[in-house]
Amino acid sequence: MHDHEIWSQAKRVRVWNGVDPAIFENEIKPLGQPALLKGLVSDWPMVRAGSPAALSALIIAAASDKPISYFEGAPELAGRYNYKPDFSGFNFERRTGPFAAFLDRLIDEITAPSPPSLYAGAVNVPAHAPALEQSHAMPLLAGVDERLVSLWIGNRGRAPAHWDLAQNIACVIAGRRRFTVFPTEQVANLYIGPLDVTIAGQPSSLVDFHAPDFDAFPRFRDAIAAAEIADLEPGDALYLPSLWIHHVEARDPFGVMMNFWWRDGPPHLITPFFTMLHALLTLRGMPANERQAWRAMFDHFIFEQNGDPFAHLPEHARGIFGEMTPERLQMVRERLLRTLLPRG
Repeated sequence: MHDHEIWSQAKRVRVWNGVDPAIFENEIKPLGQPALLKGLVSDWPMVRAGSPAALSALIIAAASDKPISYFEGAPELAGRYNYKPDFSGFNFERRTGPFAAFLDRLIDEITAPSPPSLYAGAVNVPAHAPALEQSHAMPLLAGVDERLVSLWIGNRGRAPAHWDLAQNIACVIAGRRRFTVFPTEQVANLYIGPLDVTIAGQPSSLVDFHAPDFDAFPRFRDAIAAAEIADLEPGDALYLPSLWIHHVEARDPFGVMMNFWWRDGPPHLITPFFTMLHALLTLRGMPANERQAWRAMFDHFIFEQNGDPFAHLPEHARGIFGEMTPERLQMVRERLLRTLLPRG
């Protein structure tokens, strides 16, 4: 079965036109769904550069002398960055070099019949090309100070399906991009690889989206049924809520994308992945009936499925479960550290 047949019945991400900050905050974000923001950044200078060479020159002019990290794979890789079959490593090399040299090489390989797979992901814009952040503002995040801005540059390639903790607005500058997205609950059907040894920082699916092995990954059929696809052209952007799983395909010989990550919520929040690590020491391996009892505890005290679990207590009597003041935050951290330090 060809990949276009596999995905032919997939739903499409909803398209929004003429999005402004009010529409984004009041209509799009409350839905908690991905949204294709048509033409959102079509007036950016990089989008309007006109050719890969002109765009490359614009980026180089703004670049610092700090080297970037990138992936390089053999031509037969066809841009599918992944693990080796025996999980002894990866099917590509990690390299470091000057930003300008990487871009020059990409330009030189555009017309090559079998180019190597080249990909520079998560290039930190403030560190590597600070002027670009100033000249390419994200109009929907004017009031968000804590955000991470990155560039994603390469030739044809595929980032395996993964999730990010932060919310994301991914803006296509050059080349076409296809996002195949899944709600978080599909994680059980996507056959995620190692959580702590990852291709690019986040755990990712082992399934080849162009040629899925349904014998090895039978539940992937259910993931396909829940998938949505967004095809982006230069100037388009995609909004992804936190933890939506997404497979990203760069579909042309030269592609550039800039994205903006940010989180809502109090500043003390860190990644709940640390909670999962702590759960390896506290929950996994516990008898099933005890795990189920602790699920009820978490649902009540952390996820607040029954409302405020301490509504019956005055604030001063809530202890570390009260308002997270600096003093309480320090108490929580110290208590956790004491439990993790070796005994003896």
